Amino acid sequence: MTKKAFIIALFTVLIWGSSFPAIRVGLMGGYSAGHLILFRYLIASGLFVIYACWPGVHFRLPKRKDLLKIIILGWIGVSVYHLGVTFGERTVSAGTAGMLIGSGPIFTSLLAIIILKEKLGKWGWIGLVIGFVGIFIITLGSSHQSLQISKEAIFILIAALATSVMFVYQKSLYNRYTSMELTAYFTWAGTLPFLIFFPGLLHDIQHANVEASLTAVYIGIFPTAIGYATWAIALSAGKASSISSMLYLEPVVAIIVAWFWIHELPNTISIIGGIIAIFGVLLVNMKGKKQEELSESTTSNVI
Repeated sequence: MTKKAFIIALFTVLIWGSSFPAIRVGLMGGYSAGHLILFRYLIASGLFVIYACWPGVHFRLPKRKDLLKIIILGWIGVSVYHLGVTFGERTVSAGTAGMLIGSGPIFTSLLAIIILKEKLGKWGWIGLVIGFVGIFIITLGSSHQSLQISKEAIFILIAALATSVMFVYQKSLYNRYTSMELTAYFTWAGTLPFLIFFPGLLHDIQHANVEASLTAVYIGIFPTAIGYATWAIALSAGKASSISSMLYLEPVVAIIVAWFWIHELPNTISIIGGIIAIFGVLLVNMKGKKQEELSESTTSNVI
């Protein structure tokens, strides 16, 4: 990994990790979950329109044969993902949400085995089992009531599964489009279902506190739009597998930022589960099989 790639990838992981506590700030500051999602994605969609129309930028529209696939993947990877994360964070702490999403590669690996017929060695299967044990422990610790699985934690697990489905099925599209083009397509497609939340949006914008509104603008600009651009630059400047390994820092960033910003920490059970889950992910990726081809398309289990 070059110094340039490392710095850009680290910057991306920092802003992606910060999105989890930022969502909590928006929710606590006066925005409903639906309005917060719509607000940030209207901003992101607008930024990608500006990018696509910017003089000198060669931006291609999707081919007709790929349009349905792009729309469906946008709905799954953007719409379902953000509905799950944002509605989940109404009660689940930012750090716990970050750890659940950070364990998403476990789902990606399992789907790659089932759908792409990828092979997994002994250590890979051990890593999968360890990862799912960790995920189960995290979800147990996510509830305010001891050792219960909250429905909000299930929402976030659905989000992790949704982004894993997107990673697996978008592979073929990267042979025909750039990462920025695909990100714009997915953003625009994913924004459409969020328009159902438009009634009442202006009310939330007018009555939310200043910190919540500034935070909503921040997550619309940085984690949602700029993060994808910097991640694409980092991938082009270094080896994809090395760059993608930086994503393991994302839950740590979420926990630290949430601690400093909103004085919130996951409980001990969730932290233990998070450590176990990330260990399982590391075992799968480092000992189980070569996943560099999946790493090329791994962009945000984060945002």
